[in-house]
Amino acid sequence: MSDIYNVLKRPLMTEKGTDLKEGMNKYLFEIDRRANKIEVKNAVEKIFSVKVDAVHTISVKGKIKRVGKSFGKGSDWKKAVVTLKAGEKIEIIEGV
Repeated sequence: MSDIYNVLKRPLMTEKGTDLKEGMNKYLFEIDRRANKIEVKNAVEKIFSVKVDAVHTISVKGKIKRVGKSFGKGSDWKKAVVTLKAGEKIEIIEGV
């Protein structure tokens, strides 16, 4: 990916994400499906000016929905769990 701003789509604000953030200094992001761990690490470090310790990525399959007789499928997407070094935090997400 050429642009770091296309790697991260949005932060994920969920109960699990809040627990990870408070307990283990981990943040969840929805990322581009083609992005790899190195690109995610570089994007987070440059955008938020923090030091990243580790990145884990998960490919999430879209859910199958049924409406009447027909079936539809949600989009597949990818998320990243970014672990920051001790003492680091992302201020923008903290205020939300």
